[in-house]
Amino acid sequence: MRFLATLAAAALLATAAHAETIRVGVTAGPHAEILDVVKKVGAERGLDIKVVEFTDYVIPNQALALKDLEANSFQPEPYLKNQISKTGWKIVKVATTIGSPQGVYSQKYKKLADLPEGARVAIANDPSNGARGLMILALHGVIKLKDPNNVSSTVADIVDNPKKLQFHALEAAQLPRALPDVDLALINTNYALEAKLVPTRDALFIEGSDSPYANFVASRPDNVNSDALKKLTAVLHGADVRKFIEEKYKGAVVPAF
Repeated sequence: MRFLATLAAAALLATAAHAETIRVGVTAGPHAEILDVVKKVGAERGLDIKVVEFTDYVIPNQALALKDLEANSFQPEPYLKNQISKTGWKIVKVATTIGSPQGVYSQKYKKLADLPEGARVAIANDPSNGARGLMILALHGVIKLKDPNNVSSTVADIVDNPKKLQFHALEAAQLPRALPDVDLALINTNYALEAKLVPTRDALFIEGSDSPYANFVASRPDNVNSDALKKLTAVLHGADVRKFIEEKYKGAVVPAF
């Protein structure tokens, strides 16, 4: 028995010695929680995942572009495309992760039809998530956009605003805190959950499964074929992670793989 225990210990040490390391940037909330599960499963397969948590949407891409990370997991494709158009960063989509619906929230009204004229509406100040919020409002007939499918829409693209809504652009992470001060806020699921909101219960509406905003793992072109990234993707798309997402978030966040 002692001999077998020694062999087992030696095997564990050998695995640890040859473990591949990958640094992955995430935002607080579901992305961080899911990567913690991926980290545990990955460790059993010789993958040492260093989870680096950020509190905004800009720095994870900057850190990836500067090679302070090997990958990140937090964003949908329209957001990354917008960032690349401004910065020229060499970042590419690797593998889908989750659908994290944006929702319409209010502490004052139970339905959009009750919004008064001149109501204050808070949307994200980054172009991707701001457009996303406007598209949801257009889908539900609150406003009309020049092109309701344009993922780059801004307030300037509103062609009909019958309630004369006043739009206020805020940092995405600040939107839950703004709820008491506005009539309506368009909030991403990760920040809603962080603020103890339950999207399937508290949101007036949330995005459907046909949203173009599925999140994904991103990396640099020079790193997309690395063994560590391939292992990360395999673990992320595994049954253990799918089960965690489905049981933990109960439809507020859904697997997109």
